[in-house]
This record gives sequence, structure tokens and C-alpha cells, in this order.
Amino acid sequence: MNDVRSTGATRAVHVVGVGMVPFTRPSAGARYERMGADAAREALRDAGVDYSLIQQAYAGWVYGDSTSGQAALYDVGLTGIPILNVNNNCSTGSSALWLARQAVESGAADCVLALGFEQMANGALTMVYNDRTSPLGRWDEPMAKLQEPTNGPFAAQMFGGAGREHMERYGTSLETFAKISVKARKHAAHNPYAVFRDEITVEQVLNSPHIYGPLTRLMCCPPTCGAAAAVVCSADFAERHGLDTSVRVRAQAMTTDTPSTFDSGDMRKIVGYDMSAAAARDVYEAAGVGPEDVDVVELHDCFSTNELISYEALGLTPEGEGEKFVADGDNTYGGKVVTNPSGGLLSKGHPLGATGLAQCAELVWQLRGTAGARQVEGARLALQHNIGLGGAAVVTLYEKVS
Repeated sequence: MNDVRSTGATRAVHVVGVGMVPFTRPSAGARYERMGADAAREALRDAGVDYSLIQQAYAGWVYGDSTSGQAALYDVGLTGIPILNVNNNCSTGSSALWLARQAVESGAADCVLALGFEQMANGALTMVYNDRTSPLGRWDEPMAKLQEPTNGPFAAQMFGGAGREHMERYGTSLETFAKISVKARKHAAHNPYAVFRDEITVEQVLNSPHIYGPLTRLMCCPPTCGAAAAVVCSADFAERHGLDTSVRVRAQAMTTDTPSTFDSGDMRKIVGYDMSAAAARDVYEAAGVGPEDVDVVELHDCFSTNELISYEALGLTPEGEGEKFVADGDNTYGGKVVTNPSGGLLSKGHPLGATGLAQCAELVWQLRGTAGARQVEGARLALQHNIGLGGAAVVTLYEKVS
């Protein structure tokens, strides 16, 4: 096992506080610094920790100018602590959490704040700088060998192509991807933080505007504004300050691309299948558990196609059996493992920098037993999966401590 990429239980790390603000559409006019400060304050309040006790902070965002993290956290307090800004595309929030966990586990700090926020614009994701090499340029050639490029959104082309690959290999139907979107709305109906809470039908999903490949608009996550945060600390710090240690990080892994992303001739791998699978394997090995032991999952459903592909990458179902997993209802309440009880990116929303920490918040609430109508009964092990093209995958296993 590569200690730089992944870790098991050495110095125990507990998630003692989480917080987030309700996610909104960009038209709501939310400002990143206000959302970030509010989410940080909520995580501190939930933990019962004053900001003066925070020793380091990692702030994640994708669209914004340098030191945006300071702009948000200076409204919480001016304590002089190190504030590091993190940008890892859609896995930014989890990357900030990975750094915070690593700092506590290594003994570099006892109590750390991870914060993620995003103030997004309407419309599909675009590159901001057109006068320099795109960090995703390396993906152009292997994609062009597999599918004809269009003027459509580049992320939809990538994940739509991956879904089409799954259909061609395993006979997966369009209706299966639509059912994933329907499930997301059913779960989000009980989440006051979610953007889209109205239930939809398979027919509505299939009849919404076509985007690319199998994808329709209702199979794609919306641009969203929002923020979320977590306070992590050592067991000793928690004991000294009387904090809730009921949730700890059992294992965590972060991976980046390997040659298989570019030379496999497989669109699923181009969008991160192997990164996700490697991170999941590291986590299961470090924790001494298997996917069959997991009770609840928050995974990266930026598109309904990627949710199905991620079932297989994370080992929740064998490769090629994602459609059966959906058809049998094993991805929801009453099935094998409840996936995205929050509504996921498809319905809760996907403010890039905040997503990983919003996933963390949901899973902490699940393990505490405070998720209300979304509660997964008896949840003791929770898995988080967050990927960013370009690329990085972070998988985290949380455990309820008796």
C-alpha cells in the first residue's frame, strides 16, 4: 500500500462537526465568501469548537481568484492560522478533507477545518483561460479515437460517451439511466439543502432535451452555488474539549490517473473508472472490510451514467451488472446499499468546491442517526466517492464509533 495515497487507522481522526448552507441555482445571487463563512460557522457550531482552536484550514474552490479561502474565512476570524487554497476540479472538497485528515493523523495539527464553496454561473462548465494549454487537453486524442467530438458541453461528451460505452458492452438501457435520476429526486425530496426536490418520472427524464449520447438534461447535474465544511480532530483533542467522537475516518485514499486512462480505448476509464477503483481498493484493504459491509454511500453522480459506472468501480456490484443493481432496487432504501440519500449531485446540486464536503456532512448525519426522513436504519459504515477530471479521485470510509 502506498502511504502517500492512502491510509488506515494510525492516529485516529474524528469528524466532530459538519455544516453546509442550502444549495441554490446561480440565479439566487449567492456570494462565495458569505456562503463559505456561513458553512464554516455552522461546522464550528456543530462541533462546539471556537474558531480560535482551529490550527489549520484548507479551503477548496474551482472558479475564483487566488486566496478566495482567506476571503471567506477572514469573516469567521482573524487568527493568523495557515489557510491553504485547494483546486482539484470536482474533487476539490474531498481533496481539502484529505489534507485536513492527513494533517491531524500525522500529528502536524490537532484540530483542522476543511471548507469548500462555489459561486457558479449558469450553463455548462467551460474553461476560463483560452490563452494557454488546457489541463484537459491530454484527454482530447484518446476521446477522438472513440467518438466524434461535437460542440456540446465537454463534460457531457465525456460522461455521455462513458454511458454509451456501458450500453454497447453490456446492453444497458436508456431507461436504467433515467431510473437513477428518478431515484435521486425521490431521495432529495427529504433534503432541505437540495436544489431540486420535486419528484419526476422516467418518461419526463427521457423526454427532456437531449444533451449527448444517452444523456438528457435531467440526467445531468445542474450548475449550483453552495458551501459545506467539516471540523476534524484527534481523539486526544476531542477528549480534552468534550467533543462528539461518534464518527471517525476509518480509511481514506486519493489517486490520480495512470496510463490506463489514456491507452485503454475505454470511455469509462477516460472519465476515471480506474482512479475510483484503485482508491476504493486501497480503502477496503486499509479498513479490512469489503463493499458488502458498507451501509450507505455518497458517490459522484455528476451524470446518471457516472452513478451506474461508479457502482461497479466501487465494487458495490460486479462489472457489467450495474443495470441489474438498479432494476433490483439495490441502490435505494430496502436494497443492498442506499446510494446518495442526499439526492446526490443530480438533485442536491454540484457546487464544485463544496461537493465533497457536502457528501461528508450527509454521511456524518447518517452515522449519527440524525438524517431525519433520509435516515438509513442501522448505518455504521459509510463510503464517500468524489472524482475530478484532470484528474483526482478521493474515497473515504467513515465509521460509527460505539
